[in-house]
Amino acid sequence: MANLKALRIRINSVRSTQKITSAMKLVAASKLRRAQAQMEAARPYAERLAHLLAALAPQVASSPTAPALLVGTRQDRTHLLVAVTAERGLAGAFNANVGRTVRQLKARLEAEGKVVKVATIGRKGRDFLRRDVAGRFAFEVSFAGKKQITFEDAHAISERIGALLAAGEFDVCTLIYNRFVSVISQQTIEVPLIPTPIPAEAAAGSGPRAVYEFEPEEETLLAALLPQYLATQIYRALIESAAGEQGAR
Repeated sequence: MANLKALRIRINSVRSTQKITSAMKLVAASKLRRAQAQMEAARPYAERLAHLLAALAPQVASSPTAPALLVGTRQDRTHLLVAVTAERGLAGAFNANVGRTVRQLKARLEAEGKVVKVATIGRKGRDFLRRDVAGRFAFEVSFAGKKQITFEDAHAISERIGALLAAGEFDVCTLIYNRFVSVISQQTIEVPLIPTPIPAEAAAGSGPRAVYEFEPEEETLLAALLPQYLATQIYRALIESAAGEQGAR
């Protein structure tokens, strides 16, 4: 009788879980279209801004007065890894993929003698990495209960990263998140944030290039554009992750 009772309890538990996951699937399906539309609207702006910086940055990067957001601290000792995950689970390997990528990158950097700090956006990333990076958390951000991510949210995060850079807390910053590929596919990627990546062909000056005249000068423009670029890249990661989460769920 004891075994029969345990079996009935187990069956009821599985049925309850099925009801929960079925409800979450229906909710995710309804949210996916809106998240996907938001993501697709943001992609062109982020890409054009990156092209503009590629035209500006090569002339300024070698200057001793180049903005810190462009060149970092010109050191390579301390790395900040910013992991973007969901607030909730029951989304397959969606959150675990980001956590594993952060762990692997952290291990590789530490093997090279680097100091690694971690910032998490989303509760699941914090929970996944808490044991591995105890004492190395730069900051944690949670959007639990927030219906929709806005650019202001991304801007607030970018300001925190900029403040840490100004304080000398890190030299290099990398963003790790799930890029939305399709409804059934997400790709975990690592995006360099600081120093701002300059395409190799732009830095080398090889091949035909458009000639631009800037007013005001490049450094003044970059001082205004780089904070916007940083916030835009974070915003793109947040909404790509949000769309990928709904697809995974």
